[in-house]
Parts: sequence; structure tokens; C-alpha cells
Amino acid sequence: MPKNERREYRSMPVMAVQRTEGEAEKSYKVRGYASTFDEPYVLFEDWDGSAFYEVIDPHAFDDADMDDVIMQYDHMGMVFARTRNSSLKLGIDEHGLWIEADLGLTQDSRRMFEAIDTGLIDRMSFCFVIAEDGEEFDKATKTSRIMKITKVYDVSAVSIPANPGTEISKARKRFLDGVIQEERTERSAAEARAKKIRILRLKARIAQGG
Repeated sequence: MPKNERREYRSMPVMAVQRTEGEAEKSYKVRGYASTFDEPYVLFEDWDGSAFYEVIDPHAFDDADMDDVIMQYDHMGMVFARTRNSSLKLGIDEHGLWIEADLGLTQDSRRMFEAIDTGLIDRMSFCFVIAEDGEEFDKATKTSRIMKITKVYDVSAVSIPANPGTEISKARKRFLDGVIQEERTERSAAEARAKKIRILRLKARIAQGG
């Protein structure tokens, strides 16, 4: 994967073969969603098991630069399609950011197509950059909402989806570090208060018993 702290990676379990009626058997075309809207997913689990979530706003891509997006496998290596030559098409609908790709007619394209066709590869991931002020955090639901994406670099078919628990230690910590620390501090303070109350009640019962 590209080594860039600002780049984010997210995975979606939706990818399928696209073939219209009467289309040639050797047309290796696929489609899927690189992102879905308003569907919260777990971004990070804290040490005590509490979860932080993320959701992508339907308007997050409104001003995103998607002029030259490429399609790869696992975000590296061969380029199978790209928007610049129209072999890769991107669009927004009510569900999310969809892609349609003509993988070409190479041996690598055929192998990729067959892996998708048989269900061995059924997920997509996309690489993007969030604007500096492009996300909001709802403390009540512990959910980060991505409001503005500035750039989409690639959409990829992936063998193993990116693990949000791993990615959080890289790109996302710049935003959530303060939120997570505040949550931990408040939780520790609440536990300390509860412990103090239990001790006072115990002392009161002992005094009454004496």
C-alpha cells in the first residue's frame, strides 16, 4: 500500500461480475460499491471492548477529486482500469459510490475476473483523503461521520479487507486520539466515583452494625 499517513482505506463487501445479455463471454467487466452511505461500521475497539464507529455522509464525495482514479488488486501492482481512459466509471447514487470496470483482455484480467465470478474475491476497498475539517464526531453514539473527502486515489479488489483496528494506529489516530483519551478519562473518573460510593456505603453499613 502507498506509504502516506493521510490516505485512508475502507472495505465494502460488494463486488460482482457485470455482463449484459448478449455480451461476449470474453468481456471482463465487474461492478461494485467502493463506499456505502449512512451504514455505520466499527472503526476501532478500545482496550475494554467499547467500540468507536464510522459512517460516510451521502455528500462526502460532492467536491472530491476523482479525475484519475485507478483500479488495482490490493492497492498495488497492475492497473486494471482507470477513469482517465474511461475503462473505469464512478458514480454516486442513494446507496453509495459505485464503480464499473472493464478489466481488459489480458491473462491477469481473466484471472481477476474469474476470481470475482466464483466469489473468491467479493470485496472492494478504496483509498482516499479526508479534508482537514471533513469529519464530525458524535460523542453520544461514538460515531465519526466523514463529511468531506478531497481525493480518491484508487478502488481495489481485495483478498483480505483492511482491518480498521490496524489502520487506526496509522491514519485515523490523528483525529480520534483526543476523542479516545477523553472517553477513557471520563470512564476512569466514573469508575473511581462508583468505587468511592461503594466504599462509603460499606463503611456506613459497618458503622451501623457496630
